[in-house]
Amino acid sequence: MSNINTIPAHEQILHFPKGQKPSLAPNEWLIWRGNNSKNEDAGTNSRLPDLDHGKKKVLVPFGWWITHHNESDIQAKAKNGQIGVWFAADEDILKHADLIKQGKAVWPLVAAHFPIFRDGRSFSTAALLRDRFNWAGEIRAIGDVLIDQLLQGARVGFDSFALRPDQKTDVALKQFDLFSVTTQNSWRGKRATLIA
Repeated sequence: MSNINTIPAHEQILHFPKGQKPSLAPNEWLIWRGNNSKNEDAGTNSRLPDLDHGKKKVLVPFGWWITHHNESDIQAKAKNGQIGVWFAADEDILKHADLIKQGKAVWPLVAAHFPIFRDGRSFSTAALLRDRFNWAGEIRAIGDVLIDQLLQGARVGFDSFALRPDQKTDVALKQFDLFSVTTQNSWRGKRATLIA
């Protein structure tokens, strides 16, 4: 299901955990845009979407989390594994280090949003989460995520991808077998040593 207040994503998620093979799984997460209009009623802004149509979990914008994370029902759902957060491409995550460190205890998933394919700022978000925040949990790429971004995303810290709905998952799975040697260090490991 997709509507104006959700970010569309493929029905299958491409998982590529560190040290494992890539695989596909059903997408259980609704990606909610939140209500960002300053003119909307504050009560409307705080309401999570109804989780129906097979989705049991919701990714909320980090900006929304900042405002509502102390509410008891939000805390309960987060502790139950039903709420994760996504970071906008222009989000200054270092500015909110304390809140992100608290979130590590309750978020089963965080995501970084690609508003358009050619905007690569979310690669930096994933790298910062892995390097500065020592995030060991799942980091998902969401938004305008194309097959072309998978290898770079896997290098910087993404371990799951919510591809754009028009992308072919069979082709996506093959991307990780294109190269057998890496020439740069990455989140996944050291570069290969080439012996001439």
